[in-house]
Amino acid sequence: MNRLRAALPLLLLIAAGIVLLASGVFDRIHPEQLVAHQQEMRAHIAEHPWMSRLVYIGLLVLATCTGVPVTIVLILAAGFAFGIVEGTTYSSIGLTLGSLILFLASRYAFGTGSKHPPAITEKLHHGFERHPKVYTLFLRLVPVAPFGLVTMALAWLRCPLWLFLGATWFGGTVMLVFETSIGAGLGRALAHGQKLDLGLIFDPSVIAPLCVLALLSLVPLAMERLKSRWHPSASHTDDAGNHS
Repeated sequence: MNRLRAALPLLLLIAAGIVLLASGVFDRIHPEQLVAHQQEMRAHIAEHPWMSRLVYIGLLVLATCTGVPVTIVLILAAGFAFGIVEGTTYSSIGLTLGSLILFLASRYAFGTGSKHPPAITEKLHHGFERHPKVYTLFLRLVPVAPFGLVTMALAWLRCPLWLFLGATWFGGTVMLVFETSIGAGLGRALAHGQKLDLGLIFDPSVIAPLCVLALLSLVPLAMERLKSRWHPSASHTDDAGNHS
């Protein structure tokens, strides 16, 4: 009974995510819908500037804390609708608040870490134990795993709240700059008459941030290669431990 009570906030977030997906509330922010109704969208934002921004932040908070896999689409939509600077600012607020809610619910659910940890936590445990500050920031800067899974793993590892918030805000915002730039680039290209097809990816304002994100995704692989080259005995020891 106590375990169920502890897990209740996290279970409610998961249930809310399922309800949100089933309701279709996020359907209108898909790229096709944004392109088809871009004039109406911009007119609505101009008519209700503060309300539209608060609604966007609220949607991103809900998507982030419930784990609904539409956060990247929302972030692209922010760049499309508000531009790079405003889009990054609003996305940073929504992502940080949503991550905080998920982090607190996960930490309450996991308690003192006596239950079986999530699989991803086992892989992150040693790096976090050695260098918690650097490792937490690394996890937020480099996409080693989905954002929500990393949040839950950090909750299990009992990451200090101040460190989690600082790394989430800074690392998340750095990533958001490039992701929002892609959305803003799509908006500019479409405004200049380009069609929504594969050729749009090669627009300079779209492909440049895409390349940066691709390079960031290769960082974990490069670090593993360097680690095995510099410390071959350590990697052999880990392999032996895994086989045993």
